[in-house]
Amino acid sequence: MAQDKALEALSRIAEQDDWRDAFIRQLIAFEGQIEAPGVDVREELTGPLVDALFDDDQVVRKTLSNGVTFEFLYRSKIARDFVMSTPEKPDHAWEPMTSRILVDMARRASQVVIGGAYFGDHAVLIAREIAPRGGVVHAFEPNSQQRAMLARNAELNGLTNITPRPEGLWHDSSTNLKLVGYDSFASAEAAEEGADDSFRTVTIADYLKAAGVDRLDLIVLDIEGAELGALRGAEPFLAKPAGEAPNILFEVHRHYVDWTHGLLDTDIGRLLTGHGYTLFALRDFNSNYDLAGKPVELIPADAVHLEGPPHGFNMVAVKDASIFDNPGYRIVRDVSPKYLRHKDPKLHHPVGGL
Repeated sequence: MAQDKALEALSRIAEQDDWRDAFIRQLIAFEGQIEAPGVDVREELTGPLVDALFDDDQVVRKTLSNGVTFEFLYRSKIARDFVMSTPEKPDHAWEPMTSRILVDMARRASQVVIGGAYFGDHAVLIAREIAPRGGVVHAFEPNSQQRAMLARNAELNGLTNITPRPEGLWHDSSTNLKLVGYDSFASAEAAEEGADDSFRTVTIADYLKAAGVDRLDLIVLDIEGAELGALRGAEPFLAKPAGEAPNILFEVHRHYVDWTHGLLDTDIGRLLTGHGYTLFALRDFNSNYDLAGKPVELIPADAVHLEGPPHGFNMVAVKDASIFDNPGYRIVRDVSPKYLRHKDPKLHHPVGGL
């Protein structure tokens, strides 16, 4: 009975936008007022209460501090933590340091390929940066609903330089795939041609050739294990010398990458170092978290603390590491790439503290 009344109360709060917003702000205040070492308060306590205020098909609108506006479906931790951002108008939608380094890399870019563009949380920020130079973001998102949100967010922000694409990036342009899993956690597997919700693959090289693009400046990949295949499909660009080869940001996850012997001794590590790239792990929150004023922390790939349960994080591959020789970056060693508020600060907090 008490549980029924609690659910009814949450439903009533959800019906009123101002009630819901006030309730969320109180939950955020609660997070800052309690001490619970070893407890992920957001995941275990406050987050589930906020989730109860939204439906999966509900479209939420939120504006960043720079005026960028996003609409998104409330279907993931990405949506939940964006809704619960502090400040209410943050400088990013998802992953603060990833967002920052992508905008910085975009300052040197005109042609950008994104695999797993989702609703445009990173694509929109990049597109704004490269638009004055006539740059284009080729944004691949096989999920039709998220691709529609991507197009919507381009429109909301007056951007005409995002090209949403339905294909999946892969090592060939002749495979049929389908998404398995829910929303942002969906991965691709082989499908019969013509099967419901199936989509075709394309290599980055084949796509850009057909589009008449002969230069590639930045590749961004978050495609749940398909990163290696996508990079193999871009090898003609990866083989180019420093200054012509693209910078790369990509996700690795223990479910898909065996890093038992270190990140460099993996298929994706060997592929990139074989083309002359230097690899770093990017330290970041898998969340929306205010890190304004903190330098972007990068860990050389041979000095990453990788212990812990199966997890994923982003990596950066560049042929000219001098681009990080400025106060906006800090090279660190022997720490985790995962920023986690509830774990050992020596391993999981920024150097110098949060």
